[in-house]
Amino acid sequence: QVQLVESGGGLVQAGGSLRVSCAASGSSSSIIAMGWYRQAPGKQRELVARITKSGSTNYADSVKGRFTISRDVTKNTVYLQMNNLKPEDTAVYYCRSELVWRTYWGQGTQVTVSS
Repeated sequence: QVQLVESGGGLVQAGGSLRVSCAASGSSSSIIAMGWYRQAPGKQRELVARITKSGSTNYADSVKGRFTISRDVTKNTVYLQMNNLKPEDTAVYYCRSELVWRTYWGQGTQVTVSS
């Protein structure tokens, strides 16, 4: 059982920056990867960024060069630094933890980018 608590969402103007955080608790030692996904109204949930237990990362093409995923293993926390935000980044951002046998999702945090 893993619990994910997200924070840091909010409203920001285009070109601004925001950092969202996801703190994992419970069986956090069993997590093999964590990622951020987002879902905009009327669209499918999509991968934004992912980081594995070994530190490997991957990003959606739309956010490469603007977003950075990182983690603090001592705090069991993953971060998503979002720079040069665009209105199309507006979505609910979800944290996801991956275990060998299943995944867990956070409740989501709203990120709204105004033009």
